[in-house]
Amino acid sequence: MVVMKMKFPFEKRVKLAQGLWLLAWSATIAGAVTFSLGCILKTELRRRAEVMDNSDVHIVPNTLMIVGLASLGINYFASKICQDALDAGRFPRWKTFFKPYFAVCCFFTVLMLLAVIMSYIMRGSLETSLKIGLRNGIRFYKDTDTPGRCFQKQNIDRLQMEFQCCGNNDHRDWFEVQWISNRYLDFSSKEVKDRIKSNVDGRYLVDGVPFSCCNPSSPRPCIQYQLTNNSAHYNYQYQTEELNIHLRGCRETLVNYYMSMMNTIGTGVLSVFLLQCSVLVSLRFLQTSMEAVAGKENTEIETEGYLLEKGVKETIMAYIDPVLKFLLLTNQVEEGTPAASAAPA
Repeated sequence: MVVMKMKFPFEKRVKLAQGLWLLAWSATIAGAVTFSLGCILKTELRRRAEVMDNSDVHIVPNTLMIVGLASLGINYFASKICQDALDAGRFPRWKTFFKPYFAVCCFFTVLMLLAVIMSYIMRGSLETSLKIGLRNGIRFYKDTDTPGRCFQKQNIDRLQMEFQCCGNNDHRDWFEVQWISNRYLDFSSKEVKDRIKSNVDGRYLVDGVPFSCCNPSSPRPCIQYQLTNNSAHYNYQYQTEELNIHLRGCRETLVNYYMSMMNTIGTGVLSVFLLQCSVLVSLRFLQTSMEAVAGKENTEIETEGYLLEKGVKETIMAYIDPVLKFLLLTNQVEEGTPAASAAPA
């Protein structure tokens, strides 16, 4: 059953080829934009790699860069086909090229759609990665003398100041770790000794936060130590006072930042996907309408074009069957090789 059959007079075929040429170059530019968006997202994710436990979310920018580059090649050939479609003598040379070309086009177009979907559903993976990465970053904040961690303090401080956040979930995460290095503690001080003795793990824990948690918009000088001690500060209530430090956790802030970026990019790439689909559909109509002209003296006759010669299922199987046969043949050869080598023995 032929799908979407249409009649194409000569003038309509010419207009289709000309319009498709413009569409293909527009899709080429869109492919370059897609590649650029993937590079931008990749760069932003790498900037915060030290507070991410894994790089699973990098699959989104990697996929965008792959489909962006593939789109450049796909649409370049589409524009060349459109030029040759205006000359019935040159068009037949593309006949053997079309089947593998459309297979490649469909693969990368589907991959582009998957990139769009992933840009919306990666929130859970991103949140888990940031949760573990930030927890480790806070834990190693004091290790400025340890190789491989010496820049962790600087990275966390810059992160908290840039995104106006504090801690992993909130500022209380700093209460649970020793974020002041032992080299800056006076162990002859009774207060230091008492704090260390009062902790099971022998850590120096304080109800305070680093300076980078301070909110510069607060009219009150920053209170970053003894946050839970109301008597340590004048006119201060920890439970009711609006603290003059950033209250939002960095995990929530970074997740919102990256998801907002990926959702925006996903929306843009979705429009590129629709444009690419338009190119493929138009090119298919041009191909089938031009094949009817092949071998005829009068090239200005009216022809018929269609999207699929058979049904959707039959068309998909026509592409899959050769691949399955090849894989089956390869498997048989691999199974036969050990048997053949064992026979002489």
